[in-house]
Amino acid sequence: MSTTTSPSVQAHDQPHLKRVLSLWDLVYYGIILTSPIAAVPLFGEAQVLSHGHTVTTLLLGMVAMSVTAVSFGRMANVYPSSGSVYSYISKILNPHVGFILGWAMFLEYLFQPIQNSLYAVLAIHRMVPQIPFAILAAVIVGVITLLAIQGIKFNARTNEVLLGFMLLVTAAFLFYAFRYITTRGGAGALFSLSPIYNPATFDLRALAAGTSFAALVFIGFDGVSILAEEVKNPKRNVLLAAVLVCVSPDFSAVCRFIWRSGFGPTTPRY
Repeated sequence: MSTTTSPSVQAHDQPHLKRVLSLWDLVYYGIILTSPIAAVPLFGEAQVLSHGHTVTTLLLGMVAMSVTAVSFGRMANVYPSSGSVYSYISKILNPHVGFILGWAMFLEYLFQPIQNSLYAVLAIHRMVPQIPFAILAAVIVGVITLLAIQGIKFNARTNEVLLGFMLLVTAAFLFYAFRYITTRGGAGALFSLSPIYNPATFDLRALAAGTSFAALVFIGFDGVSILAEEVKNPKRNVLLAAVLVCVSPDFSAVCRFIWRSGFGPTTPRY
């Protein structure tokens, strides 16, 4: 005698995550992954590669990555579950290929916390060299671990605090940049098209090279699709969040635009 289980019972018994995140929780998480100041460490190299057209490269990169973000959002619409690329490739192409990508993602998320912890320890140790490196490392790893085990809702609130701090730093930079520029050259010095298009240095090949490098600014936006099983209405919110996160790094381009217009040299060499 055999027994059958109805599909509704199977779906009910299948393990799943709680959908507790809102659209803006997802956006905050994605912005933290990409970082509002992501353009800052890449600015110098991108400026040289693009012959002074960093802002243009960031805008072009934003358009290209936004198309990718829409693709991720559409996939989350079809497969609203956690796993991101692993789930999409496994279900559409081949489970074996998905298995390989899944391990690649695992290694990425294994080494990324180590890298972030090391970066934090080195930065703090430079400011407070009196604290032994080993003790500082233990404290940083302990704090990160404690935050991680508190649950997704607690981490969403933590992301809001971190994002607020980053925006505060960015706002302070903008304030002092505006004040410096207007003090030197008046309000008219704020407006310049040279960071977007400078006919004296414009080169299409250099612009393409700078754009491929500037695309690194947007690394991390795909992380929002990993939370597809923990966000409310994933078929709508993952798509919107991915696109909004792709647009957000260009806020840093505004900062660099001000720097280039007011602080940068008038005749740069490349």
